[in-house]
Amino acid sequence: MTSLIAAIESQARRRAGAPALSWHKATWNYADLAGAMARVSDALQSRSVATGDRVALLIKNSPQFAAAYFGVLAAGAAAVPLNVQERAVVLARQIEHCGARLVLADPTHVEFGELGKQLAVAGVAVLPVKVQDTADARDVFCESLGAPTQRGAAPEIKPESLACIIYTSGTTGRPKGVMLSHGNLAANARVIANYLDIRADDKVMCPLPFHFSYGMSVLNSNLAAGAHVVLEDNLAFPQVLVKRLQDEAITAFAGVPSTYSLLLGRTKLEEFDLSRLRYVTQAGGAMPRQQIQALRAALPRARVFIMYGQTEATARLTYLTPEKLDEKLGSVGQALPGVEIEIRDTEGRALPAGETGELVARGPNVMLGYWNDPEMSARSVRDGWLHTGDLAHRDADGYIFIDGREVEMIKVGAFRVSPQEVEEVLAALPGVQEVAVTGLPDELLGQAIKAVIVPKAEGAPTVMAVKAHCRAHLATYKIPKIVEFAAELPRTSSGKVQRYKLV
Repeated sequence: MTSLIAAIESQARRRAGAPALSWHKATWNYADLAGAMARVSDALQSRSVATGDRVALLIKNSPQFAAAYFGVLAAGAAAVPLNVQERAVVLARQIEHCGARLVLADPTHVEFGELGKQLAVAGVAVLPVKVQDTADARDVFCESLGAPTQRGAAPEIKPESLACIIYTSGTTGRPKGVMLSHGNLAANARVIANYLDIRADDKVMCPLPFHFSYGMSVLNSNLAAGAHVVLEDNLAFPQVLVKRLQDEAITAFAGVPSTYSLLLGRTKLEEFDLSRLRYVTQAGGAMPRQQIQALRAALPRARVFIMYGQTEATARLTYLTPEKLDEKLGSVGQALPGVEIEIRDTEGRALPAGETGELVARGPNVMLGYWNDPEMSARSVRDGWLHTGDLAHRDADGYIFIDGREVEMIKVGAFRVSPQEVEEVLAALPGVQEVAVTGLPDELLGQAIKAVIVPKAEGAPTVMAVKAHCRAHLATYKIPKIVEFAAELPRTSSGKVQRYKLV
């Protein structure tokens, strides 16, 4: 696989009528997808978007997102998928930070109007694209791009060229945009497709957002392999989701720990005929051992893959084979083929089995760096080795176990939340003198957000007022579940807040 674009175009030539993407009433085959990708590329070239230019995408999970994303890549530009749950102020900040030339946006998005105003001031063009789930959705989408033009030759796609920027947490004053190359994307998609044994007749259901590296990896690896990706965007009714798994004979499913908590807690999987389900994958945070065992028991015929990775590694670094799940329960497995992993101490020395240190990795999937941040890039990637910030150890057989995180990000379901961003919002609330935010274990979401507020002398805001303020300024998943008040915050002698004492 030389590039994702080459792989998808190859599928379109060989299997034009095979289904590629399904979303509600709409199903696009590979010819549909390739044609829509070409129209996107044409629309960008007609607007003088050049190789290396950034194009932001404000489009929810849909075939239209896939067409826009791969179309941007085919044009030689870099795609910047945005979180559709974010507020206009955060979206505008990320668009400005990456220097996007153009934004492809769904005009029905709740923040479209406000975002358009902010981008107009900044001089960033917005192209509204129609996103529907009807049978004629592809034609409607292509028409919204404008009339086709006489395109020039397709740009050369080099493995080292920038393909996309994924924002992991960068919603404070210093956004963090991970730069991934075409080579990164192709290498990770190829190895994932190989170890999962993705087949052209597979039908994978994906409930994960595509601006999230795990969701993007599901999209990339399955379409490159010619499989059929079924989009599921509603986890509010898990019974309906499981019935869809049954009725549509889904062969593969991808989820984060909270996804499986929801399915195991609110449905009886054993009551459905899921015999066509070949495998399920789990990444996006640690899943409790008891939950893994419960999933195995509920899906005895499906192979369960436990995986570990980072956006900075284009999604995946290790995987645990289903055959080793019982023997190595709690492990994230071993390195992907072509990837090297070491556990190092604070001096950079490789540690023996049984000793905990930082997990570092090297391979074709390691990012180019962070956009417009050479200092942070140099700290994270040294001599070709990605320093993950995760603490881990190997057992005597070489299997890796994650012991914790050096960084302070809070993992809420499929999302990483910056404590500093939530603190910044709360600090602006009248009556708040100081605030600190941390994560608490949560059975459903993996972690929940807790805020501890030191009120001003004139009086503290109510818990209701705190949450209302957060709802007005933050995405839903960033709102603290628990709000407490304290006379002071625990600090070190140097004045730093000790977050672990907030629990």
